[in-house]
Amino acid sequence: MKAIRVHKTGGPEAMTYQDSPEPAPGPGEAVVKIDAVGVNYIDVYYRSGQYPATPPFTVGQEAAGTVESVGPDVEGVSVGDRVAYEGVLGAYAELSLVPAHKLVTLPEGLDARLAAAVLLQGMTSHYLVKDTFRLSAGDTALIHAAAGGVGLLLIQMAAKVGARAIGTVSTQEKAALARSAGADEVIIYSEQDFETETGRLTNGQGVDVVYDSVGRATFDKSLACLRPRGTLALFGQSSGTVEPLNLQRLNSAGSVFVTRPSLVHHTLTRDELLQRAADVFGMAAGGNLHVRIDSERPLAEAADAHRRLEGRQSAGKLLLIP
Repeated sequence: MKAIRVHKTGGPEAMTYQDSPEPAPGPGEAVVKIDAVGVNYIDVYYRSGQYPATPPFTVGQEAAGTVESVGPDVEGVSVGDRVAYEGVLGAYAELSLVPAHKLVTLPEGLDARLAAAVLLQGMTSHYLVKDTFRLSAGDTALIHAAAGGVGLLLIQMAAKVGARAIGTVSTQEKAALARSAGADEVIIYSEQDFETETGRLTNGQGVDVVYDSVGRATFDKSLACLRPRGTLALFGQSSGTVEPLNLQRLNSAGSVFVTRPSLVHHTLTRDELLQRAADVFGMAAGGNLHVRIDSERPLAEAADAHRRLEGRQSAGKLLLIP
């Protein structure tokens, strides 16, 4: 089979498209024939060496396809089932070996490409608004990277509960996308200071929550945008890791909260995974959650997809098609 392999971590050029042995399932495992791969920023972290993996390894954490074979002691899925998964390295390939308990069966009417586009980012948005800071009607949220895959989903989920969504983006084109998703206000941070604008838009009161996937470049001002006892949910670090924090700053900022959540801790059990995935897939299949696919590229062009993602050129989800 063909796969994208990393023999030495580094830039996008570290990924090579090459022949790789076909996997065979062991106990509790299944082999999935991949129809579509979701590209996520966590793939950049692994490729660059920011997150540890032992080379050579196959990049990718999210895909959808069909179960081709299963090993002993597999329950819940069978050969021929249409499935998706996230959180297992090896998705940038024609075939992927996956623990069967990580597989989610696709509902009728949900295309594999849509499933690969929404599972990881949809469940991330889901736990952020349902668990990390439970958004309610009347709340105000500041959402960074509002035209990205998670950003567009967060805006829609905020709108559905009656919360006010303020998005930050880099261009007028991305601002239009954020507004079309339901953002109440959009700040173009390349033209305006988002801290100053957030203060103006909230009459100096600050926001209830900041959903921040950017990290180092936005952290300090995100903290300053919070109302007293507000929450900063730092769920990514596309601009780099945040420097160590003096906890006294949380007091000075208004007894605010900072958390660094991850999807793995919000899908700890199979029941939680299935419930969260069912909610997301149900919204997507029913048309209640619009998933914007930025582009679809052949698997061999994974390096170009990473360059587009890291260069902030994408708006919505990037897919790779084996």
